[in-house]
Amino acid sequence: MSSSQTAGHLIVECLIEQGVELAFGVPGESFLAVLDGFHAYSERIRFIVNRQEGGAAFMAEAHGKLTGRPGICFVTRGPGATNASIGVHNAFQDSTPMVLFVGDVGSDFRDREAFQEVDYGSFFGPSTKGFAKRVERIDDADRIPEYIARAFATAMNGRPGPVVLVLPEDMLRSVTAARPLARVEAVQPWSDPGALRTLRELLMKAQRPLVIAGGGGWTVQAAQALQRFAENWKLPVANAFRFQDTFDNHHPLYAGDVGIALNPKLAEHVKHSDLVLAIGPRLGEMTTGGYTLLEAPRSAQTLVHIHASAEELNRVYQADLAINAGMSAAARSLEVLSPPAEVPWESWTAQLHADYLANLEPQALAGLPAASPRGAVDMAAVVRVLQQHLPADAAITNGAGNFASWVHRYFRYHGLAKGHKTQLAPTSGAMGYGVPAGIAANIATGRIAFTIAGDGDFLMNGQELATASQHGGKSIIVLLNNGMFGTIRMHQEREYPAKVSGTALANPDFCALARAYGYAAERVTETAQFEAALLRALVADTGTLIEIPLDPEVITTRGTLSTITKAAQARGAH
Repeated sequence: MSSSQTAGHLIVECLIEQGVELAFGVPGESFLAVLDGFHAYSERIRFIVNRQEGGAAFMAEAHGKLTGRPGICFVTRGPGATNASIGVHNAFQDSTPMVLFVGDVGSDFRDREAFQEVDYGSFFGPSTKGFAKRVERIDDADRIPEYIARAFATAMNGRPGPVVLVLPEDMLRSVTAARPLARVEAVQPWSDPGALRTLRELLMKAQRPLVIAGGGGWTVQAAQALQRFAENWKLPVANAFRFQDTFDNHHPLYAGDVGIALNPKLAEHVKHSDLVLAIGPRLGEMTTGGYTLLEAPRSAQTLVHIHASAEELNRVYQADLAINAGMSAAARSLEVLSPPAEVPWESWTAQLHADYLANLEPQALAGLPAASPRGAVDMAAVVRVLQQHLPADAAITNGAGNFASWVHRYFRYHGLAKGHKTQLAPTSGAMGYGVPAGIAANIATGRIAFTIAGDGDFLMNGQELATASQHGGKSIIVLLNNGMFGTIRMHQEREYPAKVSGTALANPDFCALARAYGYAAERVTETAQFEAALLRALVADTGTLIEIPLDPEVITTRGTLSTITKAAQARGAH
C-alpha cells in the first residue's frame, strides 16, 4: 500500500478500521472517489446499493440497532440527502447510532446555490432538535481520520444518535498521507454510588414498583444484568414503546409493553404504581400515553430515571432521582444491589404478569359476524402460527400503521438477554421502515427476518425488494391489504365520522409486483391457509411476500371501524 492515497479511499479505510463491514447507499457523482474506495477494498467491506435514499437510511439505521455501532449510509447532495433525512430523524428519535455521509458540491462552488446545494448544518443540525447530534464538513483531507473517529464517538456516546459528515467533491479527489485512527469504543458513564444507595432506599419503601426498560445503548450483557436485577428484587418489568425485546416477553416477571394501544390493565398499573424505575427510555409521548400515565413535569409516582444522556435527565420529567449512566454500567450496578430477604410486592408482580398473559387472548370484535368474530383471516391466530414457527433469533420488523398492532400485542419477543436483538421498529412512527429493515437484518446477520406491513406502508419502500434480490438478501413479508391508510382512516372516523377523504387506496397486484422483484409471492384469504404458506416461505431460496386481504372493518386488535364511527356520531363529533 502506498503512503499516499485519495481522500475517498482513506474514508473507506477509516470505516474498515472502525469495524464496518456493510455500508448502504445510493451512488452519486459527488462521491465517485469513495465508490472507487469501496471497489479497492471490496474484500473487506460491502457497499449495498439501494434504490432510494430513504430505504438506504432505514437499512443503515436498522444495522445500527442490530450492532450497537453506527450504521453507515452514503448519499449524494441535495435530493439524496433530503431523501435520507427520514432515516436520520428515525435514528434520532430511536436513539440509534448512525453516520450519514453526504457527497457535496465542490468547495469552489460553495455558497452560490450550486446544483443541488443545501446548507446541511441548517438542515440536519442540532438546532433542528430532531435530526443529527452533530453535522460537520470535511474540507481538509488530512483531517478525515479525526472527523470519522469523532463521528463514531458522538454517535455512540451519551444518548446514541445520528451524525452527518459532508464531503466536498474536490476534497475527496485530493491526495493525503493521513492514516486511520484506532477503533472508537463507547464511553460508559457510571452510576453514582450515592444515587444507588438512594435508589435502594426508595425500593425498600415501595409497595408497587414497576420497571420500564428501553431506549438505545443496550447490549446482550446489559440485558442479562437487567434480568438478574429484576429476579433478585422480584420486580415486574415492562418495555417501552417499540423496545419490546429489551426484556424477555417469556419471562415470568414480564408485564407487557407501554406504548400505543397498550393493555388497559397495564395502563392502570402504571398509574397506580408508587415507584417507576425508568431504565433507558427517554419517556416520550408514546411510552407515557401522551404524558398522562406519568404526568409531566412531576409524576404522581416516585420516579427514578436512568439515562445515558445528562441532557435528557430532568428535561421533560423532574425525577425524584436522576442517574446519568450508560445501560451497560447501569445494569451492572443494579444487579449487585443487595435485595432484602423478602419483598412486599410479589403478588403485585404476579398480577401484572397474569394480566399480560390474559391480554394475549383475543376477543371477538364487535360488529363482525358471529361466524367470523375476528374476520375472514384471524390475525391473532396468524401471529400464533408465527410464534410457533419463527426461530427464537428471528428479526421482527415493521413500519408504521395499525397493522403493526397485531404483532405488538400478540407476539412474544425473545429478549436481548437471549443473545440477539429481535425487534426492529420505528419509535418515530415512520412508514416504510419495515421492508428495508428486514432486508438489512437478513443481509447483515443471515438470520430469518420477518416483516409485517400494510398496503400503504409497503409502497413507501417496496422497491428495496430489488436490493434484496441483487445482494442475496431475503425476508418474509406479510402484507395486510385493506385498501386504505388504515391508521389515518381510524382517526378520521373518530373525528369526522363517515366523511372519507384522502385515505382510500387503489393498489397494484402485490403478488405480481413482488415476483417482478424476484420474491416468491402468494395470497392467503383464509386463516387455515397461512401456516402452509409460512412454512414454504421459511425454506424458500428467495424472499417471500404473503398478501392477506383484510376486511377494512378489522382496524384494531380490540374494535372495528364501524364501532369507532358510531361512537363518534353518538358524541356528536363533527
